[in-house]
Amino acid sequence: MKKTIVSIFALAALLTACSEPDNTIISMEGEVISTVTADAESNAKLDKELSGFEKEEAARAKEKAENITTLKFDKVLHDFGEVESEVKNTTSFIVTNTGNKPLIISDVSTTCGCTTPKKPEGPIAPGASDEIQVTFKSKPTQKNEIKKTITITANTAERVHKVDIRAFVK
Repeated sequence: MKKTIVSIFALAALLTACSEPDNTIISMEGEVISTVTADAESNAKLDKELSGFEKEEAARAKEKAENITTLKFDKVLHDFGEVESEVKNTTSFIVTNTGNKPLIISDVSTTCGCTTPKKPEGPIAPGASDEIQVTFKSKPTQKNEIKKTITITANTAERVHKVDIRAFVK
C-alpha cells in the first residue's frame, strides 16, 4: 500500500514537473528525490539575501562575544552537616566577576522545592562579587543524606554553572 501511494505521488509530481522544465524529479525504488533549479537572476537574489542573513548572524555573534565574561565561585559545595527535619538552613555562594564585562546572572534554579535560591538582582561589575543565597528546608519524607544541585545561568562562555549543597537530615 505504501509503495502504491509513493508511486502515485511520484507520478503526479512527474506530470506536474513536465510543465516546468527547470524541475527534476527522480524516483528510485519508492524513494522520491526532487531538485529545483532557478535562473541566474533568482540565484543572484537568493545569494544576496543569504549574504544579508550571514552578515546579521555575524553581527549577533560579535555582540554576544563582546558581552561574555567569566566568573568564579568561592566554593562549589556547601555541606550543612547534620540538620533537623523541616528546619531552614541557609548558606551563600559568593560569585566573583573575573572578566572585563558586567556579569549578568539571568537565572538560578533547582529541581526541588525544598531548596530555594536567590540570585543577585543586578549586574556584577568586573572584579566585584555578590552572593547567591540558598535555603534548604527538608520535607518530612526526606531523611539521611540529601544532595541538591543549584544551576546558575550567566553571560559566560559556559552559560550554565552548577554548585551543590549537602545535608544529613536526622
